[in-house]
Amino acid sequence: MKPIITCIQLDIKFGDPDFNYQQVEKKIAQAVQQEQSTTIVLPELWTTGYDLTRLEEISDENGEKTTSFLQELAKKYNVHIVGGSIAKKIDKQVTNTMLVVDNTGQLIHEYSKLHLFKLMNEHHYLTAGSEKGLFDLGGMKSAGVICYDIRFPEWIRAHTTMGAEVLFVVAEWPMPRLNHWKTLLLSRAIENQCYVVACNRAGTDPDNEFAGHSLIINPWGDILAEADGNPGMISAELDIEMVKKVRNQIPIFDDRLPHHYL
Repeated sequence: MKPIITCIQLDIKFGDPDFNYQQVEKKIAQAVQQEQSTTIVLPELWTTGYDLTRLEEISDENGEKTTSFLQELAKKYNVHIVGGSIAKKIDKQVTNTMLVVDNTGQLIHEYSKLHLFKLMNEHHYLTAGSEKGLFDLGGMKSAGVICYDIRFPEWIRAHTTMGAEVLFVVAEWPMPRLNHWKTLLLSRAIENQCYVVACNRAGTDPDNEFAGHSLIINPWGDILAEADGNPGMISAELDIEMVKKVRNQIPIFDDRLPHHYL
């Protein structure tokens, strides 16, 4: 059976984790029932939004509450969850961390955002990660990255040269740079010959309007599904064999000359 991927494009309630947990639980149930989803993707910082000044108060200690929450939903609905990202507190540091849970309820990977976005003051409140976002999810060789990471093609290529066939992108990308969002995602799909599954948020917070327009793109750069600017969800069926076919037809990974690139 081919995987059916669903991006849930939320309007995140600023600084209100309890409300956001409730809406995510409802949306995941809806996605499984209406879309027959096998994998659910959530946006960046979906528990808190960009309420950075209050992260000490509202972040998730060791990620324990959110991990347990996602594990229970994954088991209940027999669905994989790429759990967007959350503000995870470890000692006195807070990271912007993606949690990936499989349909048995196992936490299979965590990735903390490497590239902090200084224009939104992330570097004042968050600690950058250092590990890659590689994981295997239901037989899909996958990688997860967060928002600003997509502006660093060498970081994405570091994952696809290690076999990633599906790139999961979670974001709170702003409306003024919607064109960048779409162009960068299409470029990452084409140049890496991989699926790109990009879940953005919708709505506003006290300082920003967000772009929505979550996207699912195939390895040729064809858009399989695109949201508008409103809360909602998009789904698409992925044919993982297409990745191999495209990479064989135009063998860019075989033709790379990395010793010339430095």
